[in-house]
Amino acid sequence: MTHTPYIGRFAPSPSGELHFGSLIAALGSYLQARAQQGIWRVRIEDIDPPREVPGAAETILRQLEHYGLLWDGDVLWQSQRHDAYREALNWLQTQGLSYYCTCTRARIQRLGGIYDGHCRTLNNGPEKAAMRLVQRQPVLHFHDRLRGEIYADEKLAREDFIIHRRDGLFAYNLAVVVDDHYQGVTEIVRGADLIEPTVRQISLYQQFGWPVPGYVHLPLALNAEGNKLSKQNHAPALPGGDPRPIIIRALQFLNQNATTEWQDLTVEALLQKAVANWSLADVPVAVDANTHSQTGRAEL
Repeated sequence: MTHTPYIGRFAPSPSGELHFGSLIAALGSYLQARAQQGIWRVRIEDIDPPREVPGAAETILRQLEHYGLLWDGDVLWQSQRHDAYREALNWLQTQGLSYYCTCTRARIQRLGGIYDGHCRTLNNGPEKAAMRLVQRQPVLHFHDRLRGEIYADEKLAREDFIIHRRDGLFAYNLAVVVDDHYQGVTEIVRGADLIEPTVRQISLYQQFGWPVPGYVHLPLALNAEGNKLSKQNHAPALPGGDPRPIIIRALQFLNQNATTEWQDLTVEALLQKAVANWSLADVPVAVDANTHSQTGRAEL
């Protein structure tokens, strides 16, 4: 029996530069992969041009290199993967697992935000229509290696969600599943803001008949107002100076055994030490924005 190698990934969207919250996700996924002598890939999720900032993708790659987070193999660009997404959509269509929907956002909001399957049997054409998945395998809960069992909102889990947008763009849930499968990703380590779409993504894996990866959702870095650090909230970009104090701060945020003495090491040696000391069991579920106090494995 052959051993399946661990493959992890970091998949930022180029809607701005990396900030401290991005570093938490990148560093956590990197350390989890390297601690298991695994492969760590980088993918640029550039499938939503209206949200992208010119030059951000190249800046992100430079930032990762500056912080010593060196990936394996070539960077995968979603903008070059349209044929794969079309092939996946065509397969779902031939299996009777998708349909065109012309319902407006306003109509769905009037329903309370959850789509009711209105267009499922109407045989709409593709004109001015989104494509939705026929949800035959709803996933109501999944296991998170950090948080334990996570239960979904049942209505959301049973919804026929969009896999191709009305504006012609491929939906995030479709692209991320197709690419993670293509790259052989065995475990997805990312921020807790992406817990909600996980059950949709698992249901897609199951519809395709593909193996489902493991999941770890890391605590989010919050600002003083208690909102997650994000590009939309104008979180400051990672500084371009000495990366070592910021890496140590990120390790301490993840409740790892990192001290200020590590600042005397090279970035490479610091990260090697972080890999050797990595403990997923010590990562908190949440970190308070004001006190930086950490919450352990709370039952969700």
